[in-house]
This record gives sequence, structure tokens and C-alpha cells, in this order.
Amino acid sequence: MAMEWENKIRISPNQIWETHLKLLEYCQERDWAGFDPYDALNSRVFSSIPLFNNRITRIALTQIMKRLPINLRPFLLVSRERNPKAIALFLMGFVRLSRLNILDCENYISSLVEKLVALRSQDSPYWCWGYSFPWQTRTVLVPRAAPNLVCTTFVANALLDVYEKNQDAQCLSMAVSAGDYILSNLYWTTDAYDAGFCYPLPSVRAQVHNANFLASALFCRIYKKTGEEKYLEPALNVARYSATRQHDNGSWAYGELPKLRWIDNFHTGYNLCALRSICRNAQTSEFEPNIRKGFVFYRKYFFREDGAPRYFHDRTYPIDIHVVAQSIITLVNLSDLEESNVALSLSVYNWAINNMWDKEGYFYYQIFPFYKNKISYMRWSQAWMFLSLATLLEECWGKEANGAIGKEPSRVEILR
Repeated sequence: MAMEWENKIRISPNQIWETHLKLLEYCQERDWAGFDPYDALNSRVFSSIPLFNNRITRIALTQIMKRLPINLRPFLLVSRERNPKAIALFLMGFVRLSRLNILDCENYISSLVEKLVALRSQDSPYWCWGYSFPWQTRTVLVPRAAPNLVCTTFVANALLDVYEKNQDAQCLSMAVSAGDYILSNLYWTTDAYDAGFCYPLPSVRAQVHNANFLASALFCRIYKKTGEEKYLEPALNVARYSATRQHDNGSWAYGELPKLRWIDNFHTGYNLCALRSICRNAQTSEFEPNIRKGFVFYRKYFFREDGAPRYFHDRTYPIDIHVVAQSIITLVNLSDLEESNVALSLSVYNWAINNMWDKEGYFYYQIFPFYKNKISYMRWSQAWMFLSLATLLEECWGKEANGAIGKEPSRVEILR
């Protein structure tokens, strides 16, 4: 029996572009700053309460604020902030748009690079970045702006995108310095079969597979740009470790500790895209079997019959806009593995527009069976959708038109 999204309809890339322009206007008007699902500890009200110094209280406050569909942040004196990862995602999006010649992106790109320079973590000799809020994990408190692997990796990749576009030596230098930070402070190994990257702090050696793959992919990309062999062996050591932890059905748990054993959509997408990047930049096919097996699992378990992306492999809700964005990016990046990938990515976009798009020009956070959380989050939601729509436009419009604003390319079939 055919799934609902296997019935073809047609959509114009101009429709995606119009959405993208409205989202761009929304984010630019707010100067790329906003709230975040995890920014509760930025509250000047909470920080004045004695119980704020308790780990359980910090976790509870964060989870309550993250889950509430009503935005209490203005009343709790949480300010809108620029997040380095969000700026990096916007920057990646603009680089992709610049290749289409549909928007003058140079001023945007240079301005966002300047913002990343200003947002670097100050207490390190390396270029590295952390989030614009403190956050409490189950075991450690990560201070505001403390450099971490995931944030630094995304920023470094954005800077490498800029370098590839215009040969900006400063961007390459900052990205290489970020790689040196990760290599010097976060890489660890006990033997040839046990290696990883510390996350979220240098003191934490929990094996988190998406962090391992993301940093390994960055190392391979820096290796390709610089020829520096010191990045290649650590990258392959860690990637091999996490590749061997792939389950027989193609999935990965988030991490190896018992409390990290869930399987979700967007971290699986991170893994697959990072492995593809590793193979491309290290010029190896070693991980192609992992990619193919993982992608079969990904397609089978992470999409509902109507094209809506599932958060977890074994349950749908919440339907999350970050999951929407990464689903589009993953399907496009791995379009060679399945002929219908781009069509399904457009179906995911179409579902999001019909269910998670606000006429004000932003995307909602999450959908549950009986309500929607319509709060706008800049990093988690808008920045990710900005990048995903740019990725989708580059795939659909770049091949069709590579032309100018207002030119109507031929319509692209999508699946619904």
C-alpha cells in the first residue's frame, strides 16, 4: 500500500524562496538574536533565588521553560541573545544562497563573520565557541560561553564554507585554530580501539556519537584544506570507534552510557552527514557500508506516512522543527542513495509550511497531539530552517535555473 507522500504533487522553488525571504526578514529585523529552548538559566529572576545553586533545581527550571507552550522569558528577565551556533547556521545558509546568484550575500557574510569573531570564547588561546547561556546536564553545569565541541565544530565549518567561497585566509586560520582546540583539549584515546572527543566539557569523557562524528568530519575537512596529517589519524580513530557502535539494524544510540541510549532523528542525521563528509574529504570508502545501513534505518523509521518527520524511531511526538530542518538537510545530502530523497525532503518542507509556519515569518518550535508550542527560538528553529531551506533551494533551484530573483524555474515534483 502506497504511503500518502508517494502521491506526487508539484511545487515551485519560488514558493520555497518566498518563505526563505520572509524568514530572512524576520531574523534580520531581530539582528539574529532570540530566545533558546535551553536559556532558562539566563534568567535574572532565577539567578537571584538561593535554590538556583542546586543542580536539580537548575534542571527542573530548564525543563519547565523548555516545555511550556507559553513564553515566560520576558517576565523572567531572560534577554534575547546571539548564539554563535545560530550565527554559523545563518552563515552557512548565505554561502549556499550566494552560489545561486539570487541574492547579494556579501554584506551578510562579512557581517556574520564579524559577529563570530566577537562571540569567541575569551579564556582560550584558540578560536573556539560556546553557547550564549549556561546549561545544566545531568552531571555538570556548563558555564555560559564555555567552549564546547558541537558549537565550535559548526562555527569552524561555517568559516570553512566562507574560505571555500572567497579564499578568506582569516576564516581558514580561525577554523584551523578551532581544530587545534579540539585536538589539544578534547581528543582522547586509551588504545587503538577506544578513542573519542570530550563533550560537553573537556572533563567529560562520555562517548557521544554525533559529537565524535562531527569533530572527525571537521578534522578531515581541515586535513583536506591544509594537508596537515595530525588531524587525519585522530579523526579516523574516533570515527572507527563510533562506526563499530552502530547497531545491526543501522541505528546508533545517542551515546554509550546507559542514560544516553535513546535513538532520535536529527542526531542520526548528524551521524550520516558527518560520515559522508569524512569519506569525501579523507578520500575513503571505509564508512560507506555504515552510511548505507544507517540510511535504510533512517528512511524506514523517521518519517510518517504524510511526510512528517518523527523525533524518535519508535514514537512520533514531539514533532520538532529542528528535526524538520535536519531531515531536509540529510535527505538532500544523501540524495544519491535513494532516487526519491529530494522529493521526500520537499514533502517534509510542505508539511512544515502547512503545520509549523507562522504568517509573521517564523517557524513554530514543536507540535504535540493536542497543542502546538508556537514560541520562536532563534538557534533551534529559525537558524536551522534558514540553512535547510538554503540547502533545498540549492538542490532544486540551482540545478534548474541558477538565475535571478523573479525568474520562474520549472516546477519540481515533490511527494506527499
